[in-house]
Amino acid sequence: MSISRWDPWGEMVSLRDAMERLLAESVVRPFGDRMGGGAATLALDVHEEGDDFVISAPAPGVSPDDVEITVRGDTVRIHGERRDHHEEGDKEGQRWLMREQRFGSFERVIQLPTAVKADAAHAEFKDGVLTVKLPKTEEAKERRIPVQAGQMAKAQEVPIESSSSAGKQAGKMETKTEEKQKKAA
Repeated sequence: MSISRWDPWGEMVSLRDAMERLLAESVVRPFGDRMGGGAATLALDVHEEGDDFVISAPAPGVSPDDVEITVRGDTVRIHGERRDHHEEGDKEGQRWLMREQRFGSFERVIQLPTAVKADAAHAEFKDGVLTVKLPKTEEAKERRIPVQAGQMAKAQEVPIESSSSAGKQAGKMETKTEEKQKKAA
């Protein structure tokens, strides 16, 4: 008789497998499944590249003719359809053992931080990835504002009276300063 150590995580994995099987065989389909009647969502990556927003989305097996991109202000909508090329009745005696690929329509609507120029947008497919470049509007572009030094006010001499002789000199200085101000005006 051999002694084996009890692994509580081993039973959790089998419970997880059982739950996955239960959900896969259930009547309720996960969100986005075409069987459930709704359009699937499209996974997106969005980043800024200079003065453009760049959206990339994996769309393998989708024809460029089956994708529609619309822009209104700062909202972008990508709608498309992936067609099933292998119908169930194609070959006599054919039986599916596993069918994980999703077919049908997909859609994604996102709101960008600022408005974009829809007429200058560019979209392309490359290696199964849809890439959309959307230039920002002029109002949305980052601008650098130069900072200028303001003109410093010229300090005026204001004498302080401490004694009678200083007062006489101060009076003379005041009149000179007043004369300079009058000439400047």
